Amino acid sequence: MAEQDMTTAEQVHADIPGWGVDGDPNNRPGVPMLLKPEPRGGAHWDRPERQPPPDFPVLKRAELDALTPAFGTAAPPKGLSGVLRRVAYGIPENRARHVMLLLVADRVDVLESRLLRGPAKSLSTVLGLVGGGWLLSRLRT
Repeated sequence: MAEQDMTTAEQVHADIPGWGVDGDPNNRPGVPMLLKPEPRGGAHWDRPERQPPPDFPVLKRAELDALTPAFGTAAPPKGLSGVLRRVAYGIPENRARHVMLLLVADRVDVLESRLLRGPAKSLSTVLGLVGGGWLLSRLRT
């Protein structure tokens, strides 16, 4: 009876295309990703043309000696968030401090932009969050 079950299971699995992880490597779609990548050729350059350096500082990873051939210039570092980003990019990427400082810099950048967009409304929000509890406790007594 067990032999019939095994034969039946093998027959069922044989009908399923792509069944089995340990199948023939020539038929496995993931095998090309396991091979060493080879240059395909056809490019008109050996190294990409470098983007001209901008007038403002562009941040780069600590591991890089120079800027990459193409880099973003849409949001240059500014204010306190820029200072935090400069410090973060001085730390290697494999450290948690690097990522955490970049996250804090993003939040600070949001606060800076909100303060610049509407100073009165932003100031009242900040005072409400920071001093709201203190003010309420003083008013209740």
